[in-house]
Amino acid sequence: MSAALRPAALLLVLAAPARASAARIDELTETRLFQQAVEFLTLADPVVRTALAGSLLLGVCCGLLGSFMVVRRLSLAGDAIAHAVLPGIVLGFFWTLTKNPLALFIGAVLAGLAGAFVLGLIRDSTHLKEDTALGLVLSGFYAVGIVGLTMLQNHPLSGQSGLETFLFGQAAALSPDDVRLMAVVTGLSLLIVLLLYKELLASSFDPGFSRCLGLPVKLLHHLVMVLLTFAVVVSLQAVGAVLVAAMIITPAATAYLLTDRFHRMIFYSCLLGAASGGLGVFLSYLGNRLPTGPFIVLAASCFFGLAFTFAPRHGLLHRTYRLRTRRTTIALENALKTVYRIREDKGFSEEGVPVGELQARLGEPDAVFTKLLRALTARQWATWAPGDTHVFLTPAGWLRACAVVRNHRLWELYLTHAADYPPDHVHDDAEVIEHILGEDTVRQLERRLDFPDTDPHGRLIPSLGDLQQSLGVHPARPRAEGYDMPR
Repeated sequence: MSAALRPAALLLVLAAPARASAARIDELTETRLFQQAVEFLTLADPVVRTALAGSLLLGVCCGLLGSFMVVRRLSLAGDAIAHAVLPGIVLGFFWTLTKNPLALFIGAVLAGLAGAFVLGLIRDSTHLKEDTALGLVLSGFYAVGIVGLTMLQNHPLSGQSGLETFLFGQAAALSPDDVRLMAVVTGLSLLIVLLLYKELLASSFDPGFSRCLGLPVKLLHHLVMVLLTFAVVVSLQAVGAVLVAAMIITPAATAYLLTDRFHRMIFYSCLLGAASGGLGVFLSYLGNRLPTGPFIVLAASCFFGLAFTFAPRHGLLHRTYRLRTRRTTIALENALKTVYRIREDKGFSEEGVPVGELQARLGEPDAVFTKLLRALTARQWATWAPGDTHVFLTPAGWLRACAVVRNHRLWELYLTHAADYPPDHVHDDAEVIEHILGEDTVRQLERRLDFPDTDPHGRLIPSLGDLQQSLGVHPARPRAEGYDMPR
């Protein structure tokens, strides 16, 4: 080998092992993640089975009761109870000097019920608001619990290690006894909700009406709070006192964005809670010593983010699209109304409206005005082409213009007759309401006002029945936007 080639050969020899080693590291990393995912999905590890079962039960129970908390506007009550149970956990440990699930459960339930009682006492016997009472109970009981846990950890007792999981949660620390207790609480909650669904539904949405029906509203409220306390207690070891409120609120809030029916909200909330629990356990299993509770809450938060963005009715994208569509429709209807008024000022002697006069009335710049005319043409409400000097409304556009004017003038007349508004103070309100009045409401206004012919200013209120006949529109023929408004 020549002297010139020796440095290059040496560099090649040194670089080859490095490349081979890097490839093997990547392969081992991918294999480990893949193997861990396979191990989790096969459920061969009993710890995985226990943690997954507990997290699924946690999601169902919290999703079920969280739905009632959200519609009752008591979302933070779960957070207050979660922090209030910590002193009970300490007392439950001192009772048996072991981490007996039943003893810890009884102590935590008693402390949670005490927190709920103090919360109600402060709210009912003082002038303090609900949020203030929640803050007092949360901070006071939580401070007592932290002091108790600190003293317990410093005390020379065996068996107290692991109690800190009740603060931040660790699903891997769940025992079969914990899971069985969670199953009992979840089953009890489902049974009570099924048996008392109608009563709980009525008292949640309309307590006053429920009292008139003779329902024990306070008793039902206390029953829900007891079930919530049970749910909080059994969830502590999985997600911790700090995060348990998120599992009560987030799945229910996500379901609230997906439907307007309460029974569907309960189903979606339980499903999302279970999915969050399972996904959180799976993600935490893929890493090394990753906390389960935060991953469960993050999974629930991701579901909420998706619903907040893409929900079919209440999602951000749909609301943005609906708002943009509504603004466009209002602008087009204002243009149609302006065309009507221009023709009205001229005694309806001309069918077309000059483009310059319409633009001057609307006060729009050239670019916006041209876009508006094109939108009217695209909806087949007007006929216009670039270079035309006049705009002509189609029969559908003329009917829509008359409908908007009729809504406006009927509402002005209603305000002056029923609400005693001065005639010169009704225009601005009618400008808003004219675009949202439904046909049923319009017909009720006509009947209440005895089918008037003129508005408070003496201007003619269009009769769409006469207009349809004059335009040759058959009543059964479909028209734009479903207008069918004969008198």
